[in-house]
Amino acid sequence: MPTPRINKENKNKIHFLTFTTIEWIDIFTKQEYFDLIINTFKHCQKNQGLLLYGFVIMTNHIHCLVSAKENYSSEDIVASFKKFTTSQIKELLEKDNRKYLSALIKSSFAKKKNNFFQIWQRENYPEIIESEKFFLQKLNYIHNNPVKKGYVIKPEDWLYSSARNYLLNDNSVIVVDRIV
Repeated sequence: MPTPRINKENKNKIHFLTFTTIEWIDIFTKQEYFDLIINTFKHCQKNQGLLLYGFVIMTNHIHCLVSAKENYSSEDIVASFKKFTTSQIKELLEKDNRKYLSALIKSSFAKKKNNFFQIWQRENYPEIIESEKFFLQKLNYIHNNPVKKGYVIKPEDWLYSSARNYLLNDNSVIVVDRIV
């Protein structure tokens, strides 16, 4: 079965995406890992045409609402994001001496054939956002993820979520793009 991808004709539409770590391994358990993801989002915003409307970083997955500026492609941004974060996470795991996680990743049954080290599952399950109602549904889902998991009481209490941007007007972690 083919991997669901962003269609070329929809490359600049807003998509809801999920990036999941291979075998749902809890990799993002230290601030350095969260910061890596945030800084990579910022780099993609500044240099690759990423429009980031909403996000949440959990311990083993990321949900986001994204699109690409004109003359850019969401598919290319996603590929670049995954490639860069994989190499950086590998370095962080080695630096942190988290050998058990590296061993789990290297021996994963879910990784792509001939791929020695793979952090992300290939599927992103892209869903095109075609209405304001659907956008708000996905944004609320994203923001409530840490609440449902029991990490925080209120969505805006989770530092690595755009809930802070929308509910507190707090852009201290990252600036998100707004649909007006």
